Amino acid sequence: MSAPITASSLPPASTSPFAPLRIPFFRMLWIASFVSNIGTWMQNVGAVGLMTELTPSPVLVALLQTASALPVFLLSLPAGALADLVDRRKMLLLTQTWMAATALVLAAVTLIGYTTPWLLLTLTFMLGLGGALNNPVWQTVTPELVPRAELPQAIALNSVSFNLARAFGPALGGLVIGYFSSGAAFLLNGISFVATIYMVWSWKRAPQPTSALAGERILAAIRGGIRYARFAPPVQNILVRGVSFTFGASALFALMPAVVAHRLQEPTSFYSLLLSCMGLGAVIGAVILPRLNRRLTINARVTLATIAFASGLAGLAFVAAHWVLYGLLTLVGLAWMLVLNSFSVGVQTVVPRWVQARTISLYLLTIQGGMALGSVVWGTVAERVGLAPTLAGATGWLLLSTLLVFRYSLLSGDTLDFTPARARLEPVLAMEPVPNDGPVIITTIYRVAPANQRAFLAIMEQLARIRRREGAIRVGTYADMADPTRLVEYFMVESWEEHAQQHERGVGQDEDTLKKQARQFHLGPEPPVVSHLLALHDTPSSVEPVMVPGSTRLVAGTAGEATA
Repeated sequence: MSAPITASSLPPASTSPFAPLRIPFFRMLWIASFVSNIGTWMQNVGAVGLMTELTPSPVLVALLQTASALPVFLLSLPAGALADLVDRRKMLLLTQTWMAATALVLAAVTLIGYTTPWLLLTLTFMLGLGGALNNPVWQTVTPELVPRAELPQAIALNSVSFNLARAFGPALGGLVIGYFSSGAAFLLNGISFVATIYMVWSWKRAPQPTSALAGERILAAIRGGIRYARFAPPVQNILVRGVSFTFGASALFALMPAVVAHRLQEPTSFYSLLLSCMGLGAVIGAVILPRLNRRLTINARVTLATIAFASGLAGLAFVAAHWVLYGLLTLVGLAWMLVLNSFSVGVQTVVPRWVQARTISLYLLTIQGGMALGSVVWGTVAERVGLAPTLAGATGWLLLSTLLVFRYSLLSGDTLDFTPARARLEPVLAMEPVPNDGPVIITTIYRVAPANQRAFLAIMEQLARIRRREGAIRVGTYADMADPTRLVEYFMVESWEEHAQQHERGVGQDEDTLKKQARQFHLGPEPPVVSHLLALHDTPSSVEPVMVPGSTRLVAGTAGEATA
């Protein structure tokens, strides 16, 4: 039996942009993904062509984009939590099989002539459900297969796979629809999942370390991911910029079929050519990406690409010459690739591994939420005021969104190190809690001279943000009114399980640095004392219950004590 495939078992990282392809399983998975992506683009072209045949309504055509994006908006958070908690190989097998079965059902009802606009939307939505559950776990597979130093190249190669498929898939879909029917395109899409299912089935995933704790609950995991993003400004900036861009960009994807069919009065094959131009532009963008990364900052790349995308939107509104549209859509594809690649690499490199899938799911939620909302808004506006004014409005939105760079600047995480600086010290316990016991309050007692307390509190404010990001639901620093030099820093977590997981994650570099700075203000030869207080419920006790600072529950007793 061959050894399990892990990033750590591979040769040292290379600087070549094609280095990840030397890893056999990544290479085969890349090929399988390319085949599946071609099927997906054939599916998209077939759905649009079929919908324009079934109804002239721009709203129903635009709702195809919503039906694809809405599942991600609804399921992204649970999918991200599941990807962090369950066996990723089994989850991929389930989602890929679901999508294959749905595509085959759509093919069957189309080939026998029973498809209606609402049935098409329903099955498109069901296909999107599988994609919504699949995407977060799929994006976390790459870091398991390649060394961290090669992660940007691997993400770029995945983008090349997707956009090569966008270059060839629509054209192939147009040929299949022209010679056969949309049902044949749906059938080929269902078959295309077979390669990916086989590759995932053959994946000999390395055994994952098992925790002595009970499995983290889904709702708690979702809250933890949201809490992390809330107190991580680099993540917040990506989410804000992502939703603002996709809201405006969605006008192109939602209205381009209507523009081709009604304003330009061209067949579906012309729509396929425009999609192919976008795919070609994205491949060109992937080729020149390393050079752009060296010469431009991430903010400059996103700003310039957004302006380029806006110019394509304006052209779609007013230009009729085919050769000009081909050039503009190629530019749009290049711009789309640059923006989303910048966001995707950023969101995967500014967070630690333990919360990576949940952060990716939040990112996908904002991206697809912006697409879904934008499709409905721009489709509704187009039905009332017309296609050209609506596309002009979306162009203006994108141009205004570039001003967000002044408030929500993007950060490249390539140089960030999330390796734990040291493991947390396990507390010495006089009682053994169960995982669901809680809440738990952890206090650290410092002695700080009054003259140094302002500087000390500034450090505590920075540490409080990290505490909240890692799971604390309350934080604070209190002074002993009987001894002003005695300061107590505390944070509360929902359960003992949550705090034990913090110990498993270790201490991050930033947290360790702040703690060292705080200890420099500590007086006396003994280190600060750390106590763990566990809330007791429905337990008879002769001890008068007390209110711990910052808590809303009456608690009694100290569960453990350790030195920091």
